[in-house]
Parts: sequence; C-alpha cells; structure tokens
Amino acid sequence: MAPFIHGEETHALSGACFEVYKNKGCGFPEAVYQECLELELADRCIPFVAQPRLQLEYKGRVLSQTYQPDFFYFERAILEIKAVTELADEHRAQMNNYLKGTGRCVGLLVNLGHFPLVEHERIVR
Repeated sequence: MAPFIHGEETHALSGACFEVYKNKGCGFPEAVYQECLELELADRCIPFVAQPRLQLEYKGRVLSQTYQPDFFYFERAILEIKAVTELADEHRAQMNNYLKGTGRCVGLLVNLGHFPLVEHERIVR
C-alpha cells in the first residue's frame, strides 16, 4: 500500500488542531481558532504561513480580487478551518478551489465548531 501524500505532515497538523479543540472546545468564532492554531503550530515548530493572499486570474489576466486560505503548512498543503455545525459541500468546493488555484494537491478541512469532536477531512486533488 502506498503512503498518503504528505501523510506525516497532515498527521502533525491534525494533532495541533485536536489540541486547540481540547483546550478551547467548540462555540468560538473562526478567528479565535485561527489565532490559537497560529500559536499551537509555532509551539510545535510546524512551518506555516497564515492567511496568505493569493492572486487569481481569468484567461491569463490577473484579477484585482484575491483569495485567502487560512494556512499553508509545510509549504506543501492547505489548512482551511471552519467553526460551523457541520462541514458541507460548499466547504469542500472551497477547498478544491484553493487546491486548484495554488497547484497544491493536499488540503485539510477542519471544523472546530462541531460537537462533540473535531470534524476533519483530508482532500486530495
């Protein structure tokens, strides 16, 4: 059986997300989890870029609109966090757009608003 693409990195990141959830629980807005994850990732020496602004283009022309995933981690993958009752197809579509737009192949979609446990999905493009 072949190993997961970026499996070790995703595992390390999942552990950081679980730690934030264990500490804060559910019920906070996404911005609170964003800040907590920035601290947790730094504490774990997981390389990341928070909320990078990414250019969009249309038929070879750069748009003035940008988009912003929550995190790039290990310079290879995307982490998108949510604070909602449950993940929906629109969240998966957003992640797929982020992956397509950045040329990345792995994304982790994490819902810290879910009760009683963190809801997470690994999306591979």
